[in-house]
Amino acid sequence: MRIAVLHFSHETVTFLANDTTLADFTYPGSPAKGDAVLAMQPRDYIGGFVQVAREYADVELVGIESPGFPVTGTGSGWITEEAFETFVGTMIAELKASGPWDGAYLAVHGAMGARGVARPEAELARRVREAIGPTAIIAATFDPHGNEDEQFLRHADMAFTVKYFPHYDGHLQGQRAARQMVRAIRGTYKPATVTIKVPIISPTVLQWTGASPWSDLVQRALTWEAREPDAFVNVFFGFPWSDVPDVGMCIQAMTNANPALAQTIADDMAQFAWRRRHDLLHSTKVHPIKEGVALAKQALDSGATPIVLADHSDRSGYATWLLAEIMAQGLSNTLVATVADQALVTKLLAAGAKPGDTFDEMVGGEADESAGPKLRVQGTIHSISEGRSRTGRQSWVNVSFGQGNVLCISPYLVQVIELDHLRQFGFDPADFQVFAIKSRVHFRRGFDDNGFAKTILLVEPPESFLGTTRLDGLAYRNVDLKKFYPYGDVSFP
Repeated sequence: MRIAVLHFSHETVTFLANDTTLADFTYPGSPAKGDAVLAMQPRDYIGGFVQVAREYADVELVGIESPGFPVTGTGSGWITEEAFETFVGTMIAELKASGPWDGAYLAVHGAMGARGVARPEAELARRVREAIGPTAIIAATFDPHGNEDEQFLRHADMAFTVKYFPHYDGHLQGQRAARQMVRAIRGTYKPATVTIKVPIISPTVLQWTGASPWSDLVQRALTWEAREPDAFVNVFFGFPWSDVPDVGMCIQAMTNANPALAQTIADDMAQFAWRRRHDLLHSTKVHPIKEGVALAKQALDSGATPIVLADHSDRSGYATWLLAEIMAQGLSNTLVATVADQALVTKLLAAGAKPGDTFDEMVGGEADESAGPKLRVQGTIHSISEGRSRTGRQSWVNVSFGQGNVLCISPYLVQVIELDHLRQFGFDPADFQVFAIKSRVHFRRGFDDNGFAKTILLVEPPESFLGTTRLDGLAYRNVDLKKFYPYGDVSFP
């Protein structure tokens, strides 16, 4: 059996001013072709899919030319029509030219926003269906922050969504997709699916599955999968930073030729989420930045270190609010990783900046209103470091300032998730007592779940900027917040 493997993934922050362009997806290694597509995510979705699919002697996998993640990461807005049509057009042309196919596997995200395309993942599935025919099986893997509804599964046969945030189970969901796809191609699994939208919209920082009730929601899905053979449950938490019509929470249930059971499971999951709606939106404490830095100083004085100051609200990477308060309150022994400023990094590298040079520059800010103003930083260049990002090598300019502090200036938004991420850029975590990072929940993988941090403080600016917990401060055009809890008088059957 011949199975095509495609990848097109982006978590689009449509409120950012900078579009995600064709050039952003084009760099050494992207687009990938053939076997390079199959090797794109060895520890994630595609890696899991390929591992299991290759356990079947009669399966041939063919990598279809696909883009990697853009260089801007999640720090960019709408995908341009040119980028979407170019990559999807190339995929469809190759599928048509290289058939016939027994199946197609789509590694997608679920929160892609493309100009002129209401539901990009569903549109991709529709075009793939037209290219490979009505009998071939289409399976996909998703991030739980997808904004999906019933449209995707009108064209595809099955979907598998990561359950944990941080996302620990991408490889596992890829394995599941491969196993069930092979069964469906052989006719021993006949997908019956039900999708229910739940009118809850929540900021991503509140969706940490390490705490109740999000952990309860995940456990309930796992329990259904354990008690009912061949049942699979997806919980899309939703991604509110995409101004798209299918935003918000979504439940999907899939069974083997048992639509009544799929309906029962989906109804139960949706009602459980609705009953816990208040708790879902009050599961995580978020401090104003000024208060959070003050609490960090207290923790530093009392020895409750290491300390994490996680600025969850910075969607562009350019925000200076936290750095400004660190400077204003004189917080010491702090690694600020990172503030994004591509133009400044380019300028300093071109000028031959080197460790020991005096540094006096305006940093970050002004990418959008939520990033705040540029901030003057004075100090000395600590180091010029280079490490890997998911889109290749990246250089940071690191500046010593204040009392034992270092500011890392990166070209793009960086979520520091693991301590090894800092080590590869030349930092020993033992040299710092406070880590000021730009991350919503993923940082817990390397700073919390392993017991490293003694104090964790989530912070955000007091204003209703993009990225904060106050979604009613966003200028939605395609979404009516009053149709969602907690912003309207919403009923749910």
